[in-house]
Amino acid sequence: MASTRLPGKPLADLGGRPMIVEVARRSAAAQIGRVVVATDDEGVRAAVEKAGFEVAMTRADHASGSDRIFEALGRIDPQGQVARIVNVQGDLPTIDPALIRAALDLLDDPAVDIGTLAAEITEAGERTNPNVVKAVGSPLSATRLRALYFTRATAPYGEGPLFHHIGLYAYRRRALERFVALPPSPLESREKLEQLRALEAGMRIDVAIVDTVPLGVDTPDDLEKARLMLAREST
Repeated sequence: MASTRLPGKPLADLGGRPMIVEVARRSAAAQIGRVVVATDDEGVRAAVEKAGFEVAMTRADHASGSDRIFEALGRIDPQGQVARIVNVQGDLPTIDPALIRAALDLLDDPAVDIGTLAAEITEAGERTNPNVVKAVGSPLSATRLRALYFTRATAPYGEGPLFHHIGLYAYRRRALERFVALPPSPLESREKLEQLRALEAGMRIDVAIVDTVPLGVDTPDDLEKARLMLAREST
């Protein structure tokens, strides 16, 4: 809600629905389990509950989305029955539900702690753009990497594809609990990428290679793009 580039972003109107409600709808369409919106804002709570979705109110001072998700998990499931959690950011209103499922499916391998997504970079400018985070990993198949590093630099060097990381995460509960208990790591602090904390602690992150990067809404221009995309979907 305190976004400087798009104030009140979660409640921005998209085809008659608040953006956060559209994200909740798409999360529900993934058909992988219970959908809960974690927020510290009463306006978001009211909009989400009016649309029929569950809300977990959290503190306002969390350093990261992972910390907020962990607090919400403790509130909605204090008995520890939920084993896997997917953190879908609330500013991805055009995300394909299949992408949410793809991240969760990575946890079918019991050796994987965290699952995430990436798409091959096709625009030359993204290869050197520090705002486009690159996932670097060892290929396990044509559609899967074992992550070795995430960086804002152009990596890896040499011929071959580069992959645009998509910030959606599927966690095993024990991995999320361990992650939020760790202090920020040196590489995390340097790159400003919290997933490096997990890698530096020896946790395994696998990456599903998908076809598209969902639009993250950060600016008024992004909001207009999302409106156009949703309008095309509905016709």
